[in-house]
Amino acid sequence: MSPVIKAAVVIYIAAVNLISFLLMGIDKRKAIKHAWRIPEATLFLFALVGGSIGSIAGMYVFRHKTKHMVFVIGMPLILILHIVLIYMVARLPVTITLW
Repeated sequence: MSPVIKAAVVIYIAAVNLISFLLMGIDKRKAIKHAWRIPEATLFLFALVGGSIGSIAGMYVFRHKTKHMVFVIGMPLILILHIVLIYMVARLPVTITLW
């Protein structure tokens, strides 16, 4: 994999995890103020697209959704899924084709 692609992947993962973390904090603040909330589907979507670490960190830093079993079990399962997918992709044979 080229260094540019590696850098892009790292930036993407960092950004989506930061956003996931911030979404947990924003939703917690909105819950305290009884304001409009971020849908749970959105929180899970950001976890699924690579932000599971940020979501888990946000859950415990902001003490948000830690009593909801779907989050307590679901977010770590998404992280495990990501780890398995990364492992499987890393084991793929690398083929370079030249024209």
